[in-house]
Amino acid sequence: MPRPFRPRPRAAALTACAVLLPALLAGCGPDTEDRDLTRQELDWKDCPAPSEAQGGGAPPSPLPGGRGTWSCATMKAPLDWDDPRGDTIGLALIRAGSSGPSSERIGSLIFNFGGPGGSGVTALPAFGEQYATLRTRYDLVSFDPRGVGRSTPVICQDARELDAYLQQDATPDDTAERTELLESTQDFNADCEENSGRMLPHVRTTDAARDLDLMRQVLGDDTLHYFGVSYGTELGGVYAHLFPEKVGRAVFDAVVDPTQTPQERSLGQARGFQLALDNYARDCVSRTGECPVGDSAQDVKDRIAALLRDLDGRPLPGVFPRRLTQTAATGGIVQALYSRQFWAILTDGLEQAYDGDGTILMLLSDAMNGRGENGEYSNLVAANISVNCADDRPRYNPEDVERRLPAFRAASELFGDYMAWGMISCAGWAVPGAADHPDVSAPGAAPILVIGNTGDPATPYAGARRMAQALGDGVGVELTYRGQGHGAYGSKNRCVRDAVHSYLLDGTVPAAGTVCS
Repeated sequence: MPRPFRPRPRAAALTACAVLLPALLAGCGPDTEDRDLTRQELDWKDCPAPSEAQGGGAPPSPLPGGRGTWSCATMKAPLDWDDPRGDTIGLALIRAGSSGPSSERIGSLIFNFGGPGGSGVTALPAFGEQYATLRTRYDLVSFDPRGVGRSTPVICQDARELDAYLQQDATPDDTAERTELLESTQDFNADCEENSGRMLPHVRTTDAARDLDLMRQVLGDDTLHYFGVSYGTELGGVYAHLFPEKVGRAVFDAVVDPTQTPQERSLGQARGFQLALDNYARDCVSRTGECPVGDSAQDVKDRIAALLRDLDGRPLPGVFPRRLTQTAATGGIVQALYSRQFWAILTDGLEQAYDGDGTILMLLSDAMNGRGENGEYSNLVAANISVNCADDRPRYNPEDVERRLPAFRAASELFGDYMAWGMISCAGWAVPGAADHPDVSAPGAAPILVIGNTGDPATPYAGARRMAQALGDGVGVELTYRGQGHGAYGSKNRCVRDAVHSYLLDGTVPAAGTVCS
């Protein structure tokens, strides 16, 4: 969820781990022959090292348990689904074959871990051990959606330009700063059009949903078995709307509210991250011994607010040669609030910053923006903005933000301005947005398990109920997890996992309204 563009929910744990622990695929040319892409055969091979657009690094480790390796392939899909016999692009896939008896195999279980803009080809191996139980009856499959990673990526700016773009003041205090932010945003968006204009009209979530259905057919499944996290729930909901009769067993975790406009979603995230900060502060002071970043929960928050005010004019040394700005520090705090397992890292980062060193908070911010230790970026920022702006019809200007600032500040003193100013990210975007919000109504679809987490900062809990209702009667089945962090399955809560496993493995749908603590 990089800045200063409009935040959009994503599964952030992977990039944070990649930072804290320490040749792009071109589109194929025109194919004028009569063809049926559903009949293509995938050439599965050992996976290469991730490309720069995927975030770089080493090839994926052996499969959990050490038996076998991850396999990768490229699937052809139409560049333009309105012209399915025109140019094609390549979509990068990764697979771990089922570990159980072939007689018990259900099919492929396709994952999308969020974003938009996250590489599923790098995420699935990073999280693979979590899904070992599901692998007993499924091939686990993930992919880089169109415009992402190896799947004909959208590229806007180089690393030097991105460093400057992401370091700018994302919470302007006066006319000059507002003008600078707007002009920088428009320059970035113009660079996206110049460098990736061919792809920009074709990265909508509806395009990715059609890719999913092609993938289902190429993998040989009659219905789509699917596990969507964060933005992946929006993608899954759009798929269900377009292809209700093809929905198999599906789980939505960390659920996007499909009824909200971009402004409403940003306001909800301001409240969500404020709630997560409140929970973090209470947790810190409740532990045995002294909380190193405050004497009380309010003191923790007051000291953070004071730090951010100071950074607005006096950045701290960060990751050389860059300095920790107010924008980078706010982003680093947001990144850490995605998961309870990062709260201790946030405490270390704050304690370090109070001593004059911004390294940890800057590493957290880099993780959110897809910046590696080598100074290169994945294409997360470019892809996130491209999909958001292609999907969302509203275009906000600084005057719109100014009018809405009181509501954002009421939602969160710390994050209100940060979330509000992110709404201008589509200013001057080359492609019109598709709709105010996605249509996920799916009458007649098979049941979809929709899991909401009461402490989720990025996709607030109320969105799960609205998703379940929007999917339709008998389709959306809501389950509540009373926990912290972005998502529920990754928490390893036994109740949540039992419900997911019972449905995906055995077809048993939990009772609507089930609550897990």
